[in-house]
Amino acid sequence: MTTLVLDGGLATQLERLGADLRDELWSARLLLEEPELIRRVHADYFAAGADVATTASYQASLPGFARRGLDAAEAARLLRLSVELAGQARDEAGRGLVAASVGPYGAYLANGAEYTGDYDLDEDGLYAWHLPRWEILAAAGADLLACETIPSYPEARALDRLLRSTPEVKAWVSFSCRDGERLNDGTPIRRAAALFMGNPQVVAVGANCTAPRHLPGLISCLSGGLPVVVYPNSGETWDAAGRRWLGLADPVEFGVAAVEWQRAGASLIGGCCRTTPEYIAQIRARLT
Repeated sequence: MTTLVLDGGLATQLERLGADLRDELWSARLLLEEPELIRRVHADYFAAGADVATTASYQASLPGFARRGLDAAEAARLLRLSVELAGQARDEAGRGLVAASVGPYGAYLANGAEYTGDYDLDEDGLYAWHLPRWEILAAAGADLLACETIPSYPEARALDRLLRSTPEVKAWVSFSCRDGERLNDGTPIRRAAALFMGNPQVVAVGANCTAPRHLPGLISCLSGGLPVVVYPNSGETWDAAGRRWLGLADPVEFGVAAVEWQRAGASLIGGCCRTTPEYIAQIRARLT
């Protein structure tokens, strides 16, 4: 099976280029203030060898934009803009796909809940919360939706319902995981992935925003089913007291590890938080 190389951390590269993302909207803030910088980062990742651009809609939502004082029409325009910017970079590169990011409810809460799955909404509430953004992104012209950093089984069930309500949409579903077997809420990843087995709309299931050391176990849990997508963080840990990242990962080591993930069975491979175009260039060089 052909391996697709995904992009890396959008926000990480935006910060390297001088963007200040200290905001509840995170990288989505730049859809409003500096969209050209987002397009440039997508272009950087295509130049590094990525096959897929993941849009700046991870932290974007209608309620999130409403907190900023924007009405529903303007919020919808910004969501569509996230897809347009990735499409422009793809067209300039002359190749690739656009994956519209569908971030978890926890990203809207901006309290770290995407790393715990500790939500104040049940499955029905999560379905209703995701629905307006889902409908906008599903119709925005992306090649597929990237349902990513999903920490809980109820949210996975809500996304399964949304997919089935839009049968023309393709997607991958990627979970945030606490170890080599379980989502952040403790659900075995095998159980969560089983929701999507047999659904021809789902192109892959896997894990992202997860420590690289957990990937071999997670890939093993998913083997024999749908294609596996993995795009971990850099492996660093956040020192809250010192307000700094510790354990800096090396792009070369990341590229070497990507070969092992491929051998284990992953067929969509990239990076998440704290990874940059240098990481993606290493993946591309080693997987080809």
